[in-house]
Amino acid sequence: MARVSSLLAASFAVGVALSSIAAPARAADYTESGPGYDDTCGRAHVLNRIVNRFSYQVHHVPGLPQVAIQDFSDVRLSRYEPSRDPELAAVARHYCRATAHLSDGDQRPVWYLVEEGQGFVGVGNNVEFCVAGFDRWHVYNGNCRTLY
Repeated sequence: MARVSSLLAASFAVGVALSSIAAPARAADYTESGPGYDDTCGRAHVLNRIVNRFSYQVHHVPGLPQVAIQDFSDVRLSRYEPSRDPELAAVARHYCRATAHLSDGDQRPVWYLVEEGQGFVGVGNNVEFCVAGFDRWHVYNGNCRTLY
């Protein structure tokens, strides 16, 4: 009987392990690039942070149209800079690009940067973004160039 229960426990463990290997659910239309692609750009919490901060931006910066991001498509990693020296706490950076579908029917390119471990008090990721035509004060240089 002990042998049967240990066999059942082992098969359960294998099932759990196989279910965790399954492809992760991705937010938006993420374009895979290469055999070891990184889904950081398409993670729901990253895209949701962009949506929420964009909403804040259009409501608090004078002269911007009152629109919202409804969806993203063509989400992809454009460049990756790995952490070079863990002892110096270097930051890994994911440079991403996507197309934002706005509530007025317009589609705009959006560039964003995800910095690992740079969230509030070092917990989570920092996300910087720029939607083409919405950087009124040129924070990210002309046409969002600093986030390419």
